[in-house]
Amino acid sequence: MKTSSLRETKYSRDLADSDANNSGALLVRWRALLNANSKTVFFVGLIIAASGVISPPLALVGGLIYGLRFVNPYRAETKSLSKVLLKASVVALGFGMNLQVVLAAGRTGLVFTTLSIIFTMLVGLGLGRLLHVRNTTAFLITSGTAICGGSAIAAVGPIADADEEEMTVSLGTVFILNSIALLVFPSIGAALYLSQEQFGLWSALAIHDTSSVVGAAARYGTVALGIATTVKLARVLWIVPLCLTTAAIKRKRTGVQWPGFILLFCLAAVINTYVPALSSLTHSMSSLGKQGLTATLFLIGCGVSVSALKKVGWRPLLHGALLWVVVASISLLLIRKGLIGF
Repeated sequence: MKTSSLRETKYSRDLADSDANNSGALLVRWRALLNANSKTVFFVGLIIAASGVISPPLALVGGLIYGLRFVNPYRAETKSLSKVLLKASVVALGFGMNLQVVLAAGRTGLVFTTLSIIFTMLVGLGLGRLLHVRNTTAFLITSGTAICGGSAIAAVGPIADADEEEMTVSLGTVFILNSIALLVFPSIGAALYLSQEQFGLWSALAIHDTSSVVGAAARYGTVALGIATTVKLARVLWIVPLCLTTAAIKRKRTGVQWPGFILLFCLAAVINTYVPALSSLTHSMSSLGKQGLTATLFLIGCGVSVSALKKVGWRPLLHGALLWVVVASISLLLIRKGLIGF
């Protein structure tokens, strides 16, 4: 009986080991199949996004689905390409801007931008203390919300002595909220019957990254795009005093690089406004800019992963979300009341 029992036990163990080996082999094959298909899906998605047959928000959703479902085999290349393509797309979109409208928007929006940044920095740092978020992480998230998302974080992070984890958490938090804003802002604007001028100003004051500001505004209308881009670029320039102030507090010497693509964007707007003979060319360049932006948003979505979402954690995400809701709600209320506007 004992011998028979031992044989049955050994048989059961062998069977379990065999099942485990088979399951392991199937898992390895399944992962290999996913990795092989991920390259095909990536390029097909990028081609569709760049073709202009889908909207920018849909391209972002497609990228997010890809990033969460597949392992991106070109993660580093995707990050680098999205940065370059974003700048090129913004410059190309400048060929669709009327400089007279843009300059009027910039002069009017300067005061709003300044007050918005100061208010956001004060509230953001206060919320960080209240939620017990690490000081540097709270400062980075607040800077990204106040100015221009990932660009501000990337610029001020090294000056603030942020480590890799703090940079990752801050960028992840801002990016998640930024992606949500791109999807929901046009729907909110339409539901509240915001004019293009109102929506352009609101998106520039309340959305983090330039890519999502341009994407949301482009979906809403041409006038909204012109106002949103200009006011947003005015916010981007605040990277300079932010970096200098942070360096002074940290007692560091730093060189601040001016974003050259902004100057090219302005030059493109000048050409479109004052050289009507090139109207057919400027129209084509503006269309290419929209297609490039759509492809950029797909690439940005592909950069998201499950591990990145888990690494963000709930405290920084709650901090960023609360700050974003406060800024977006107050700016929207002031715009609808007519206290700020054009």
